[in-house]
Amino acid sequence: MEKNKVIRIGAVVSEFNYDITMMMLERAKEHAEFLGAKITKVIEVPGVFDMGLAIKKLLEKKDIDGVITLGAVIEGETEHDEIVIQHAARKIADLSIEYGKPVSLGITGPGMTRLQAEERIERAKYAVEAVVKLCKRLNI
Repeated sequence: MEKNKVIRIGAVVSEFNYDITMMMLERAKEHAEFLGAKITKVIEVPGVFDMGLAIKKLLEKKDIDGVITLGAVIEGETEHDEIVIQHAARKIADLSIEYGKPVSLGITGPGMTRLQAEERIERAKYAVEAVVKLCKRLNI
């Protein structure tokens, strides 16, 4: 990796729990700038379960070095939240390996209350850090 190369990050953000996920996106953008990286493309999807195709489209782009995923899976009355996060996490890992680019899991939950989701907004920064560190260490 070139010493002063700016790491270009794509972001896939769930519209579900929009008030929380948009704050997560703002924190991620700020943290990327702090780390000398930049979120250059954002795709909003209806929910966490719907992220796979958007992640794939970003990973196909030559001007995207890695992707962050941002979402908040809040507990409901059924086990739906667990199914959503399990399938999303598996697809995220698979796409990262398939395309040879980092994709970080910036999705909080499952089993969270709305209050817990609000308290975890800052965790979006960890998703950015993971992508930046992997890009540097893998010379992407």
